[in-house]
Amino acid sequence: MAEMVAIGFDNPQEADQVLTDLRRMQKEYLVDLEDAVVVIRQPDGKIQLKQSVNMVRMGAATGGLTGALWGTLVGLLFLNPLAGFAIGGLAGAGGGALSGTLVDYGIDDKFIESLAQTLPNDSSALFVLVRKAQPEKVLAELSKFPGRVLRSSLSPEQEARLQEALSKHTAANDAAAAPQSKAS
Repeated sequence: MAEMVAIGFDNPQEADQVLTDLRRMQKEYLVDLEDAVVVIRQPDGKIQLKQSVNMVRMGAATGGLTGALWGTLVGLLFLNPLAGFAIGGLAGAGGGALSGTLVDYGIDDKFIESLAQTLPNDSSALFVLVRKAQPEKVLAELSKFPGRVLRSSLSPEQEARLQEALSKHTAANDAAAAPQSKAS
């Protein structure tokens, strides 16, 4: 079962940076992401969603391939497989693109938009749906970024560990920014 996590950041670019890091970790098989959405709340309060999975493009590609296959098979019956391939491909791509606009895959968009309304201006959030992960290695990587857990479907213990990892960066920066007192 996939776990949903929403993390808020004070910087509008931070959510994109974390997603880039998570994608790198996915290539290293440390995390398996099902879906991810970056939300940026502009200084003027407007909300921008960046979906990681473009359902229209995916639907058109899948529909086009399926339509081309079926069109070729039907075209063989009428001794014109090339026309069947072209017509089937076009019809399948159109149908697939239409179905891609109607489907909501992964994290519910209405949930994302309602939580995004609570973000302060000039900030960002990352919503991820994680199938599985290597917790220690992922938490170690996430500790480089200051953030706060907004919502999750994690257990209370897992959520506390994630928040602790996200808080490490903030605590380290606070300690570095504190004035150094010298003993005389």
